[in-house]
Formats: sequence, structure tokens, C-alpha cells
Amino acid sequence: MRVIRVVSVLVALGWTAWSASIPDFVRLAQDRHGAAGESAARFLAEHMTESDRSNLSNEFLLENLDLAFRARKEFPWATQVPEAVFLNDVLPYAVFDEPRDSWRSELMTLSRDLVKDARSASEAAQALNRQLFKLVNVHYNTGRKRPNQSLKESKALGKATCTGLSIILVEACRSVGIPARAVGTPMWTNERGNHTWVEIWDGDWHFAGADEYDAGGLDRGWFVGDASKARANEPRHSIYATSWRREGSSFPMVWARNSTDVAAVNVTARYAKTDAAPVEIAALGVRLWDRSGGTRLSAKVCVLDGVRRSCALADTKSGTSDLNDMPRFSLAPGAQGWLRFTVGTEVREMPFGPLALGESTVDARWPELTPASVTVDAMREWLDLPSNRRPAEAQVLSQALSKTEAERVLPMVAADRIAELVAERTPKGVRARGQNSPVVGEGVWQGTVWAAELVDFHARGRWGTQGGE
Repeated sequence: MRVIRVVSVLVALGWTAWSASIPDFVRLAQDRHGAAGESAARFLAEHMTESDRSNLSNEFLLENLDLAFRARKEFPWATQVPEAVFLNDVLPYAVFDEPRDSWRSELMTLSRDLVKDARSASEAAQALNRQLFKLVNVHYNTGRKRPNQSLKESKALGKATCTGLSIILVEACRSVGIPARAVGTPMWTNERGNHTWVEIWDGDWHFAGADEYDAGGLDRGWFVGDASKARANEPRHSIYATSWRREGSSFPMVWARNSTDVAAVNVTARYAKTDAAPVEIAALGVRLWDRSGGTRLSAKVCVLDGVRRSCALADTKSGTSDLNDMPRFSLAPGAQGWLRFTVGTEVREMPFGPLALGESTVDARWPELTPASVTVDAMREWLDLPSNRRPAEAQVLSQALSKTEAERVLPMVAADRIAELVAERTPKGVRARGQNSPVVGEGVWQGTVWAAELVDFHARGRWGTQGGE
């Protein structure tokens, strides 16, 4: 009678096109877990794709359901998860359209020890993000086979990009009863591509970059600035979260642009900032490579204005970092100067600018950079001293300069003299424009406008063509 009742329910709901294994799956789930099991099985079946209905076995579906229920009983935070959130963001066996490999048992075994000291879902998610990727030996690398790799595929390669990494972290969280979903945008508003990251539920949704552990906690990441500019009313520039429940919207997968297989909810409002006053800046992103077509190098990068040491400092990214996770300096439009890279004890430089309004990226290649001049540095240090403390017998004043060095030093000396004249001719109590200003000021250098202060810098990234995915 129970089988007849279940089949009758399925027919009433219009599920007659399903294979015979679906009613069996619902019945077996009910036998093992009672009404909760039946409800969970029906939810999975109602929202799965046609391909999954045809191809997935009862064994696969039941193992996934059994382990999800086991996690809900075993881990303390899982017992606090509302039923609707559990069904939608813990129970599902897939994140996107990746191959349907079994992962719960393996990830539960790996993750259980990692989260044993966690007191909340947030702490557990942080522990997983900090340690799991080392255990499975998968890190960011654009040499992966495709964006939507399963855990099994990514482990075989030891490579994944942000979508593959997000799949792993979402599945690891789900394996220990943490509601998790993938989040992303098909295109940043600055047209620098797409990106995928992860949200976990701990009373509310919180985000993290997969394999991008931040000791400062959740809701931090290099993509925050880009996400703040998302537009909820423009689908191409919106932010979406995956959902098992189908309510009309689908996740815009850049590797399967015509597919509507993955349901989604628009979560742009959680990230976008609409009250910020617009500021005209030239945002300069910086990457350093060991050679053309090679790999990225980690280095200290310093922005010099070419006149004085007005400098902002950051670290270039390398290794497993997302290709578009890079330091980005916010400068004044028209700015130009020098980028100084330090690798070990060696220092090299390259010019940049003038910068146009908006965003640009410099891809520096180490062998093509110019070694920093000791003489130019010595002159800059001499000019940095107050004029009444500059030693007249400084060695740098008597050193011969090459043509290139002279071209660097001349505007430095000229700017210093102009600053002195301005100070001499400015009445006391009146501040010269651009001097010690709390906002971006102006200084004359080679006929260009330079930001007297580097407003700030922050890391940003992208998801698609070069990085992300």
C-alpha cells in the first residue's frame, strides 16, 4: 500500500515521465528515515534535472541522502539548520552541472577531524577553507581541464579555477552539515570577466573565496570591491547564488551559456553598494611574470611618482592565487610614474602611465625590467630630507649620471625647487594646493597631473576569460 501511495503522489504532481527508480528511491528513503526521508527524497527528485532523473542510480541517491542525514545528527551546528535550508543547501548532491561523482563519504572522512574543535558553522567553514585544499592537493591553476570539474577530476589534475575550487568547498561544507552554495557573477561591471565564490549559512549567509582563507574571518575577499558595483537590474552584471529549488531563475554558467539546468537566486542586493559617492579614479592593477607566457612571481611592488618617494606598497600574487587577484592602486587620472619590484634582494623598475580614467592592468615581465639605479635612489633620499638638513658634501651630488639617470633626476630636482618657491611665496596660514591635502591633490611633473596622495589600494579579481571560472 505504501508503494501505491507514493506512486500516486508522484503521478498527482505530474512526475509520470520519471524513470521507475524515482518512486523506489522515495520509498527506500521513507523506509530508512521515515517521513523526513520521504520529504527529502521528494524534494531532491522534484528539482533535479532530466538527465539526473534518467541516469542516477538508487544507490547513488540513497548514499547521498543517508550521509546528509548522518551529518545532520553528528555535527552540532547542523541540528540548528532550518528544514528548508537543509533541503536546499545541505542535501543536494551537486553544485553546478559537474560530473555526478560520489563525494560525501570521502569529504566527511577528511573534514570530520578538521572541524572537530569548531564551535559554529562559521568556524567549521573557516577550518575547511584553511586546510582542506592542502589535503586534497588542489589549488588554483588555469591549466585545469574545464571550469566545472568535480572533486574527483580536480584531484586527478591537482588543478582547478575558482568554480572548481568552489565546488570542493561547498561539498566539504555540506558533508559536515554546513549549508553551502556557490555564488558568482557572469561579468563584473568593469568587464574584466566573471568569478565564483562560496556562501555558507550560519544564521544568515556569509561568504568566502574558496582556497582563499582569511584569518580575519568570513565576509572578506579580494573581490569585495568588484562585487559592490554589481547591478541587480542588469542580469549580465548581477550576482547569483545556486539553489536546488527551482523558482524560475537559472545560474548563468559561462561554460554553458544556453543551459538553464542550475537554478539560482539573485543575491546582488547583499553585495552591491548604492549609496557611495562616485569618485573618479584610475585603478592600476599589477601582475609580475617570470617571462612572457610564464608563471607569476611574488614580489613587493611600490608605486613611485617619479618626483619624490610618494609611494604605495603591496604584494604581487603568484602560485595558486586567482589570476586576477592582484594589488590594485587607485590613482588620479593622468598619473604616471614608476613601478618598483623587489624580488629577494634585487630591485627592478618600469614606467607606467599616463593613466586613463577607469581600470587598467600592467603585466610586468621580470627579464624586461630595468635594474633600479643606486644613484637615483640616493638623490631621492637626499631630496626627501628637509632642505636645511641636506648635506652639501653628499657623494651623490658629485656623481656622474647616465642619460637615463639624468632624465629621472631632472624632474625630481625641478619639482623640489618648485615646491620651495611655492612655500616661499605662499602667505602664512594658507595651504598651497595639493600640499598635505586630505583628498587627491595635484603636483606638476612633466606636464602631467599626479595624485599627491595615493587614495588607497585594494585587491580585486575576475572570474572568466583569464582568471576565475
